[in-house]
Amino acid sequence: MFKRTNFIFSILVAYIVLQFLWWEILLVKQSGAIISLKQNIAALSSSDDTIILREIALLQEKKITQVYMIVGEGTVFLLILLFGVFHVRKSIRKEKELATQKSNFILSVSHELKTPIAATKLQLQTLLKHELERDKQKELLHMALNETSRLHKLVDNVLMANQIENKNLSVQKENINLSALVEDTVKRYFAEQLENKMITINIEKDIYYSGDKELLPSIFINLIENAIKYSFDKVHIEVMLKMLHNKPLLEIKDQGCGIPDEEKETIFHKFYRSGNEHTRKTKGTGIGLYIVKSICDLHNVHIKALNHSPNGSIFQLQF
Repeated sequence: MFKRTNFIFSILVAYIVLQFLWWEILLVKQSGAIISLKQNIAALSSSDDTIILREIALLQEKKITQVYMIVGEGTVFLLILLFGVFHVRKSIRKEKELATQKSNFILSVSHELKTPIAATKLQLQTLLKHELERDKQKELLHMALNETSRLHKLVDNVLMANQIENKNLSVQKENINLSALVEDTVKRYFAEQLENKMITINIEKDIYYSGDKELLPSIFINLIENAIKYSFDKVHIEVMLKMLHNKPLLEIKDQGCGIPDEEKETIFHKFYRSGNEHTRKTKGTGIGLYIVKSICDLHNVHIKALNHSPNGSIFQLQF
């Protein structure tokens, strides 16, 4: 559809430009013909050579002035037209990119929704059909709960992204113990990774900040999940919170695949994901970091992605 629209738009613009140039040429020719005719009339209507030469010179000067005026006005109009065309094409390109990203988002959300639902269904069917040992039952129930939790977080993210887009997300700020909030969030949502030493925390005690205690955990959860996702089989994440220049500084470091320099800003755009849904290896919807950036902006928190030596990434939040 976009290719067809671009093609038709290009033809129309080309036609308008060519027609404009053609009429400008005709107008210059017509103006020249009128001036030449006036020169001939002036030459025939007077016997005084001085008057004739003066009239012809004035008409010639008027002819040049009119040509400059026509060409000048035409050039200005053409530049305005081309400026408008440039911005229209830019808008079309942005709409095309957004449509592609939305298509990828729908594909990824569909996959992300189906996977935990299918897994939970299979685990519950296994419990119903087979007489399993107590330990095996607990294992399957634990897996089902994990999938349900994953589904819950996905739905929460989709709903929050919709609130952000419609500017319906309100912030209720209060003085909170940021140290306790970060630590409690990590322990609650990533207990298994903490137990397996995949995540380590280094948090200074009693760092306070004025923020929304309901929204801020979404930042920590999405950033840690993102770090886990792109660490693949080498999951070693450090969550660090400290005071720097009398302001809280949060860093989430991983040893994953890293982020190319050209993507360090675009990763925070809505629906942005590298590659396409059919070729990329990682799961996701492309809204996690968009939510992170939006909540950071609501709290005047500056977030940036840095390289982590020798490999991996650091997400740094300066409160």
